[in-house]
Amino acid sequence: MPASKSVTELTQVAARAIADKFGTEMIAIDLSDQMVLSEVFLIATGANIRQVDAIADEVEEKLRLIGEKPARREGTDEWILLDYSDLVVHIQSADLRR
Repeated sequence: MPASKSVTELTQVAARAIADKFGTEMIAIDLSDQMVLSEVFLIATGANIRQVDAIADEVEEKLRLIGEKPARREGTDEWILLDYSDLVVHIQSADLRR
């Protein structure tokens, strides 16, 4: 069964936010058949540490505007994870992603 319509819509909002901050190498992986906790992983790359942080902030802001708040935000300078339960956004620096 593919990801639900609501999660697909959240993923699209997050993807647009990533694109707005010039994130690259974006891929959405539908995990709805394989995982119980999350339906989609959205993975993107930022050119450097500052861009990784800016992309994460933009995703949080765009999703906040539609009423979504992450259950948690964690990571390091080169990687940030935003957990929206059914959608998990991973933003990594280009060096880490390689």
